[in-house]
Amino acid sequence: MIAVINYGLGNLHSVQKAISYVGGDAKVTADPDTILQADKVVLPGVGAFAEGMKGLESHALTSLIKQIAAAGRPILGICLGMQLLFETSEEQGAHSGLGVIPGKVKGFRDPDLKIPQIGWNQLDLRDQSSLLAGFEHGSYVYFNHSYYCSPIDPAHVLATTTYGVQFAAAVQKDNIFGVQFHPEKSQRIGLKIIRNFVEL
Repeated sequence: MIAVINYGLGNLHSVQKAISYVGGDAKVTADPDTILQADKVVLPGVGAFAEGMKGLESHALTSLIKQIAAAGRPILGICLGMQLLFETSEEQGAHSGLGVIPGKVKGFRDPDLKIPQIGWNQLDLRDQSSLLAGFEHGSYVYFNHSYYCSPIDPAHVLATTTYGVQFAAAVQKDNIFGVQFHPEKSQRIGLKIIRNFVEL
């Protein structure tokens, strides 16, 4: 079973439907016992970083996610969910995240850019990973974000995208994965990522 964590922010049911479509067994839940029993965990999210952390804390899920990460079970963060995996964010001030991937969440600073980035953009693959198995350079995926992740260790970057700056579009640290884009909105390519995660 794959637990899709419900902490009050995110398009939970579209992620659940995408997992089910590729043959996975997904359950939307905030129940700690259910999440602990899951084989894999998905942390989706749409919205502001600070509100995301408050949502996790209000459901007593921050230490639980760290526990699951340390136990070696696969975790996939999507959009805001990926950002929450990092140490800090500068969105609307300085905020601490889950800290399971070393690095920061930064804002786009180019005044000529339209913020947020909304729409399709390309992936530049950097490293081999089971999450991106079967992907090609230049694959298009769907983004909707105003902030991006900057890992400390370049080895954690699986793919980048350029929007004013080059940023990490997909990351992996051991059993912890993250994608800045929305696979559940990225049609065939997005479903391939979901399938790859289900089949890990």
